[in-house]
Amino acid sequence: MTQTTADAEVRYEDLGSLMGLMTGAEKHGPAATSTLDVLWVLYDRVLRVRPESAGDAGRDRFLLSKGHGPMAYYAVLAAKRFFPVGWLSGFGAYDSPLGHHPDRTLIPGVEIGSGSLGHGLPLAVGSALGLRAQGLDDPAVWVLIGDAELDEGSNHEAIAYAGSAGLDRLHTVVIDNDSATHGWHGGIASRFEAAGWSAVTVDGRDHAALHAAFTAPHPGRPYAVVARVEKKR
Repeated sequence: MTQTTADAEVRYEDLGSLMGLMTGAEKHGPAATSTLDVLWVLYDRVLRVRPESAGDAGRDRFLLSKGHGPMAYYAVLAAKRFFPVGWLSGFGAYDSPLGHHPDRTLIPGVEIGSGSLGHGLPLAVGSALGLRAQGLDDPAVWVLIGDAELDEGSNHEAIAYAGSAGLDRLHTVVIDNDSATHGWHGGIASRFEAAGWSAVTVDGRDHAALHAAFTAPHPGRPYAVVARVEKKR
């Protein structure tokens, strides 16, 4: 799974030590580590956004809806130099910008404040609609949600609307670790497909499979990637 990047010294293998700098009782380690591989592949190989372009209109947007336990997100943002690595050791402290949920007003590169289940996907739909209304057809909108968020009705309204509107610049990654209360015959991908999305299910720890899924064409439709990881403990 080794991955490297040309514009930063930090490798995938170094992310564990970066996460180790963040301490405290509210780390929610399993929630964070379930997202680590997806986040790394997105920021290392897919998303067209860098610290110097984080305010550009033409940037890709990444929205972390699964904001409960953001340690992996912070580690990846630090690795990609959106903020100094030195911030990580202050995680959760009173005077630290790195709270137990991300705050877009405090952390460079963060697009939304998140944490409450069910908010991120509707916000991503709104972002894709806003870009379309402005004639910005190139930027992609990516949102990372957890499977348990699909227990929330707001997500299903967003799924239905995005499919009918043909929001083909909208991409949703679902971390599936069997946390959801409800399910669907045929799996999570079938729920998106029924609403007119393209969807695929992959191993959420396999970087090559994730990259192939993230870059697959899906003309005219929004796109969902279901990333299967080990069951939540």
